[in-house]
Amino acid sequence: MALGDAKLSLEGVEGQAADVGAQEDHTQRAQWLRAAVLGANDGLVSTASLMMGIGAVKDDPKAMIISGFAGLVAGACSMAIGEFVSVYAQLDIEVAQMKRELRTKGDGAGADRLPSPVQAAAASALAFSLGAVVPLLAAGFISNYKVRLGVVATAASAALVAFGFVGAVLGRAPVGRSCLRVVLGGWAAMAVTFGLMRLFSVSAL
Repeated sequence: MALGDAKLSLEGVEGQAADVGAQEDHTQRAQWLRAAVLGANDGLVSTASLMMGIGAVKDDPKAMIISGFAGLVAGACSMAIGEFVSVYAQLDIEVAQMKRELRTKGDGAGADRLPSPVQAAAASALAFSLGAVVPLLAAGFISNYKVRLGVVATAASAALVAFGFVGAVLGRAPVGRSCLRVVLGGWAAMAVTFGLMRLFSVSAL
């Protein structure tokens, strides 16, 4: 009887450990996905705002697209470098913690869960680029000045709604409120950039 109880207790502990491990894996994946959504949102808003700003002072489609592409490259590089440095600092801290635990407890488990700076940098750059591609594709085949600005704003708004929805699902937040917040933030960024550049172009003339 005692042996059976001990076996059941051991199975219960193992089951709880498995549940904890699965929960940690799910949380880690959710964090990665949420970071990817935020990176894509940054790429979308910054590139669309940059293109709208250039469009405010110049109606040349080539200048608008080149500026957007330059923003994509610069932003992706900046995101990758920033993420690499940040995750590398986190890696150093976790490795130091593991070494302390190994010396004190003789247990250095968890090496397989260490973050990868290169993987994080690549994921961040890719997410930013995917978001930045949206306004570039929207403006790439339109020559009319006003239509091009409208299409960029519309495509960016649709993508912002999608990003807000995904972010709300991952964060278990109200979908409507999340989408509205993301869209209004993107509109504000594009409007401020367009307005300031328009004002600058008028005052410069």
